[in-house]
Amino acid sequence: MTMSLGPYASFIVTSYAAAALVVVILIGWIVLDYRNQTQRLREFDRSGVTRRSGRSATDRS
Repeated sequence: MTMSLGPYASFIVTSYAAAALVVVILIGWIVLDYRNQTQRLREFDRSGVTRRSGRSATDRS
């Protein structure tokens, strides 16, 4: 079964390809940002910086 897209076939295919490319780029950007953020958190942990959410109620001054 083949689908006939008519005279706008090139526009439709190009639009879907562009949308797919944008989604792939966004996924890649999110993966790279996640790696960067986890690396920065590891560096903070190694240097002794603690997160507020990691402290208990008795630790607050």
